[in-house]
Amino acid sequence: MTTKAQLIAVTIDCAEPKRLAEFYATVLGYEVQYAEDTYAGIGDGTTSIYFQQNPDRKPASWPGADKQFHLDVRVPDLDKAVQDYLELGATKPDFQPGEGGWVVLADPEGHLFCVCPPRD
Repeated sequence: MTTKAQLIAVTIDCAEPKRLAEFYATVLGYEVQYAEDTYAGIGDGTTSIYFQQNPDRKPASWPGADKQFHLDVRVPDLDKAVQDYLELGATKPDFQPGEGGWVVLADPEGHLFCVCPPRD
């Protein structure tokens, strides 16, 4: 039997860890648990996201094959959430795939995330 691992966190490379931690803490309602110039972390007591400085990181082109991951978040009011996140520094790419009812945004450093409406 294969040893089962418990996922404790996801780490995202970025140029400004503190800034990105504050952005996602606001979006997700998490607390900033740790913040330095080179490393920061947020969490809710169960899930953590860490941000590690990589000044040479370049955002993936969108659409494009070099995208490696994205986050999906579910919100109660899609239009309101998109507007809130744009005001926090996200951007909305011109290309929006499919007709799934979600909106693709990019965080202040260009990492993509999908804002999903409530389930029916």
